[in-house]
Amino acid sequence: QVQLVESGGDLVQAGGSLRLSCAASGTFFSINDMGWYRQAPGKQRELVAVITSGGSTKYADSVKGRFTISRDNAKNSVYLQMGSLKSEDTAVYYCNAQIRLYSSIDWSPGYWGQGTQVTVSS
Repeated sequence: QVQLVESGGDLVQAGGSLRLSCAASGTFFSINDMGWYRQAPGKQRELVAVITSGGSTKYADSVKGRFTISRDNAKNSVYLQMGSLKSEDTAVYYCNAQIRLYSSIDWSPGYWGQGTQVTVSS
C-alpha cells in the first residue's frame, strides 16, 4: 500500500516563508514525477510545481521566482520551499506522485497525499 504524507503547512504572515515536505512510503519499484498542487476555497485544484525523477522542474506562472521544488530520491521525498508568500497562496497543498509499482509493468498511477493547509495572513 502506497501512501504520501505531507507536512509543513502553517499560518504565516505575508512576505514570509514556509517549507512543505512529502514522503512516499510502502512497496513500489520507483517514483517518476512528483509535484505539488493546491486548492483554494471555491476554486479548482491547480498545479503549483512538478519535478521529474531527473530533476527537471516546471512551475505555475504565479509562483515562479518565489517557490522552489526539490526532491530527495533516496528518501522518496519531495519538498516545496515557498517564499515571499502572498494572501493568494492560501490553500490546501497536495502532494502528488506518479509511482511505478512493478518493474515488470510500465504503469505509474498517480497518488495523492491528504493535504496540508497553508494560510497566509495579510
